[in-house]
Amino acid sequence: MYEWVKAFHVIAVISWMAGMLYLPRLFVYHCDAEIGSRQSETFKVMERRLLKGIINPAMILTWLLGLYLVWAGHWYLAGWFHAKLFLVLVMSGVHGFFTGRVRDFANDRNTRSQKFYRILNEIPTLIMVAVVILVIVKPF
Repeated sequence: MYEWVKAFHVIAVISWMAGMLYLPRLFVYHCDAEIGSRQSETFKVMERRLLKGIINPAMILTWLLGLYLVWAGHWYLAGWFHAKLFLVLVMSGVHGFFTGRVRDFANDRNTRSQKFYRILNEIPTLIMVAVVILVIVKPF
């Protein structure tokens, strides 16, 4: 059972990260769209569907399956796991921040620039790299 749960956990993580990497790119392009334009309205639909249809369910599955793996594998005693947990909490916070930005765009209240979203796009990437290294290498 553990290996099946791990497989579905990895699938959920991949789905979550795909969305977390794509959503800020949509924000970058949305910044160029004129408020009220057809393009802006299309981006609103894309952002909402990506968040509600992929990112949110994937994050929930990632957490639920991950908690089972931690419990079943007794990983809660490992130092590398504590670092990973911290980074997953940070990623969840970034997810929450993105949710707020989807809401801002939906209400035509975005105040941030393309440059901001381009830089923001790198945060999930850096966290993902660190988490993968922690899980595979288990350095401590």
